[in-house]
Amino acid sequence: MTTEVHARHILVETEQEADEILKDVEAGKDFGDIAHAKSKCPSKEQGGSLGWFGKNQMVKEFEDQAFSMKPGEVAKVKTQFGWHVIKVEEVK
Repeated sequence: MTTEVHARHILVETEQEADEILKDVEAGKDFGDIAHAKSKCPSKEQGGSLGWFGKNQMVKEFEDQAFSMKPGEVAKVKTQFGWHVIKVEEVK
């Protein structure tokens, strides 16, 4: 069976913005609220949710980070689109 990840993300332009968002999430602020307010991705309307995805569906840097995480973990990664703060919701 193929592994799939259900993740949410917040896309910003700078590493500094990503670091500030990471601190807010780790302090207990709602990921969806932050995504709605700060993300530059259309997924912000769904609280940053990207739904379920498998391998080879996202850009490599994003995919490598998301598939290395456990549910509930939050991390940042840079891609050609900018800085992403990723939260993995579930893995199956």
